[in-house]
This record gives sequence, structure tokens and C-alpha cells, in this order.
Amino acid sequence: MSVQQANAATGMAPLRREVVPTELGPCTVRVQQGTGSRRPAGTADVYLHGAAGSWTTFRALLPAASAHDRVLIDLPGWGESTTGARLEELDIEAMARAVTAVLNSLGYRRWNLVGHSMGGFLALHLAAAQPERTASVATISATTFGVSGAARGPLRSLFTFPAFVGMLLAMRAMASLGPAGSSLVRAIGATRVMRPLMWPFFAEPAAIPAGVLRGLGDDARPASFSAAARAAAHYDFGQWRGIHSPALAIRGDRDVFTPRSDLVRLASIIPHVQTVTIPRCGHFANIERPEQVQRLLESLRSP
Repeated sequence: MSVQQANAATGMAPLRREVVPTELGPCTVRVQQGTGSRRPAGTADVYLHGAAGSWTTFRALLPAASAHDRVLIDLPGWGESTTGARLEELDIEAMARAVTAVLNSLGYRRWNLVGHSMGGFLALHLAAAQPERTASVATISATTFGVSGAARGPLRSLFTFPAFVGMLLAMRAMASLGPAGSSLVRAIGATRVMRPLMWPFFAEPAAIPAGVLRGLGDDARPASFSAAARAAAHYDFGQWRGIHSPALAIRGDRDVFTPRSDLVRLASIIPHVQTVTIPRCGHFANIERPEQVQRLLESLRSP
């Protein structure tokens, strides 16, 4: 079945693929036209994936209609944006500039930001750095304070964040192998071993389709993951006091990467943020509970 046939079968509007140059390398972007206009109407819903993902982690949210265009970016170093990626220059500020360059190139003046995991971290930075262009910001299991501390001192955090520390050390080891390490991760992702390895990510790993798990294995980029962890390690979270747009922070009640304490601390920095914990859900609410996530996003954007 072709992509067009699959989209028609699910009622999903088609995706237009573009490649945009940025300071961190070429970014591959998918754009799904909204129902409100045949051209960019000035505001886009922008989706930013995590450090072990790509635009495809938001696929379950796409069949629902949107008034605005949806822009799904493979960030430099992930998905289809790996060729020519300048990982040695990767930090939060540079990633934010890359996202802004993509949106400027596509003609959007404002945005509703939706970020998962590392993408949530990046979305919060963008909302603080460019408040006049941010209509709203929503995070899904943003890896913020706890993960930043664990990235600074993995061994000290071994017992408080064992899942993240284990993943970070494994990714560093694979990154040291170069392309062979990436190939090994993808090979493991295609086997039955992948499902038990995914237990920290999902509340019910057995319920996740095998194709989704294979996709996560394909999207794992050890060198990019390691670079993202370095970028988060010494970030100044005080910048987020500059967020003035409507804000939403979502986590699953069984999420081992985004503890409840992260949302409490976030609310102390952004007092107007709405925090939601979804029951029977892990780190990927956008995969496990897409309908609930979509309702929360719609509520956030409603006048």
C-alpha cells in the first residue's frame, strides 16, 4: 500500500516533504495542510520529537483534523536529517535556531509548539526565547530537570534515574563504535528482544504494535542521543520564566523519565502552566493515549 493509499484509508490528510538547510545541517520536514487555508495562514502546529525518535512518533495524532498546518520536523541528527548533521555544534540554542529557520523558510510567523521528551525541552526553550511568536506550548513527557541532573552526573543518578542512566551509557557505548553502533541498535530493534527493552517507555509494552517498536529501534541514533544529553546537562532553566503563552505539561503516571517532581518544579517556574498526569501511561502518551493527548491540545488552543 502506498503512502497516499494509507492516508486515504485512515482519513489522514497527505504530508508534503521538504528539506530545509539550517546551521546544524539539512532538516527534513513534513507539512500536513490544515483545514483553514490552502496556504500558510501564519500560524502552524509544530511537532518536535524526542532524542530517540523522529516525526513518526506523532503519527497517531495526525488523522484528527487541524485548522492550522502541521509541521513535523526531523531534528538535525535524527530521522531523515542525519546526513550532514553537525552534532559537534548541537546544543539547545542551536536546535532552536534550526527550528526557527525551518519555520521561517516555510512562511510561518507564529506557532503552537508540541514537544515530546527532548522535544518538550526544546519547545519550552523556544517559547521562552520567542514569546511574541509562540501562541501556545505543550510538552509530552518533557525530559527536563531530572534528566539534566542525571546527564551531568550519571553515576550519582544511577539509583534515582536508572532507566535514563542505563540508556545513556548504552548509547555512549554504541556511539563509540561509529556507524556499526547504529547498525547494531537497528538490528536489535528488528528482533523480539526489543519489546522487553521497551518496558521503561510504555505502561503496557505488550499492547504496542511490533511496527511501532521497530520504528523506535530504527530511529535510535546513539551519537545524536549522546549529544542531546550533553546539551541538556548545563541548561539554565531560569530562562523558562519568560514563557507567557498558554502552557501545558503532560506525563504518564508510569513515566520513569519524567517524574511528578519535574512537573511540580516546572509549575514553580511557569506558574500558569497546566499540568496533567495520564493514568496507565508511560513515556509515550502520544502513542499510548493519542485521543486524550489530542483533546488536551485542542483545549489548550481554544480561546
